[in-house]
Amino acid sequence: MISWMQKHNKYLVWTIWVATIAFIGAGFVGWGSYDLGGKAGNVAKVGEVEISQKKLNMVYTSIYNQYNEAMQGQFDEAKAKEMGLVKQAFSRLATQAKILNFAHEIGLIISDEELLKQLQSIPAFQNEGQFSQEIYQNYLKGQRLKAKEFEANYKEELLIQKTIALLTIDSLPLEVTAFSRAVHSSDKLAYVVLSAKDVNLTIDETKVKSFWEMKKEEFMTKQLYSLSIVWTESKDTVITEEETKAYYEKKSFNYSDVNNSQRSYENAKTDVENDLKLSKTYKTAQKSYIAFKKGKLTASEKINLSLGDLKLTPEIWQVLQSKNIGEILKPKIVGNTYATIKIENIILPKIKTYEEAKKEVSQNYTEQAKKEALITLADAKLKNFNQSTALISDFIKLDGNINLKALNSGESQQFIEKLFTSSKEKGIITLVDKIIVYNILEQRIDSIDENTSQVLEKSMNSLKKNTFEKNLIQLLDKQYPTETYVNGL
Repeated sequence: MISWMQKHNKYLVWTIWVATIAFIGAGFVGWGSYDLGGKAGNVAKVGEVEISQKKLNMVYTSIYNQYNEAMQGQFDEAKAKEMGLVKQAFSRLATQAKILNFAHEIGLIISDEELLKQLQSIPAFQNEGQFSQEIYQNYLKGQRLKAKEFEANYKEELLIQKTIALLTIDSLPLEVTAFSRAVHSSDKLAYVVLSAKDVNLTIDETKVKSFWEMKKEEFMTKQLYSLSIVWTESKDTVITEEETKAYYEKKSFNYSDVNNSQRSYENAKTDVENDLKLSKTYKTAQKSYIAFKKGKLTASEKINLSLGDLKLTPEIWQVLQSKNIGEILKPKIVGNTYATIKIENIILPKIKTYEEAKKEVSQNYTEQAKKEALITLADAKLKNFNQSTALISDFIKLDGNINLKALNSGESQQFIEKLFTSSKEKGIITLVDKIIVYNILEQRIDSIDENTSQVLEKSMNSLKKNTFEKNLIQLLDKQYPTETYVNGL
């Protein structure tokens, strides 16, 4: 249990805001550089607190970098779109705004002295342990931020922390004792592992078609765009070594590795060169846009693309969805190229015919039918549990790193975690593609030493804090309504 708590403790910590200092060393990934059409640059209002488009962009960038670091640099805009990163960023900001509303209502503030003390303690702004005004100003310049703007954001973060600290209390001794007993138990059980191969299923065409009839609105063609595109290449743009170094010095904070550490010039040189070429090519792209708009330049390419096609970026598709037939987008970056795009036609989604959707429908029906049959089989096994044909485990603990028979290590861990959060002596636990029917045969409680007790107390405090904060947010949801000015949030 202890090693599990230590490993997962970070997930018990409340993450309602993205720390301002998390932006230090993190470059922008480009989302939201276009105008979302909010009121005076704002995308939403929560209670009396406005959420600006710029702040949403900053939070999006921070979350993007976190995922990219976790995936060792393999995260990209397509994955960000798939995971709904924009909505994640907005959700964090909306929650932050509710806390700020509450803090303002009860009269909490952060004084200028408190702000200065905390700002000067940020390691990234220090030189040999002392705050450096030069480092701080270079950071602001590199991120195109004004000190007033950065410090206002940081002040809000400190106010949130102060508010939560005032409302949070540590666990009581009785709570810690009860929690310790609960998590330090070990179980011996009989169990049966079921998977799709245990189910005999015959696919009936009539049932598949009936399934489609009930759900045919879910099987739509993609929205199709007929586009004319003028491509403006940057690869042949001439740059000098002197220009490249100067550009790096000016934008160095935008070049960081997976650990959010600033990359050296030599390490980042290829990226710097590409960015500089794009920067110098922008005027050419603008001229092409004007000529294309006036009919003096023909398209480089005419193409039909489904909504979300990876030939264009998610950001461009976001803009295209808000435009009408005949409109022309100003130059947008695609890789190392600028694209000026005209919407020639938009073909709206329509329900697929049964024949068009048949393959997808059959897969969905088969998957659902197997799940239902597997659940029915598991219910029958639980009702008439036969211990003589079941697998028998040793005593298992939540932090035991045990590989159970018929399960791999990941499945074993998932099952054990779900088992120890269940209050049932007999039951059914569902994994990704397996169902486990179990019966606890014996249970024991192991002794707890002082070090273990301290770790458990820390984890209990985190759990209690997490629960309190979730309940607080639910309360504030009702008190401070959210009004959005743009779609997609």
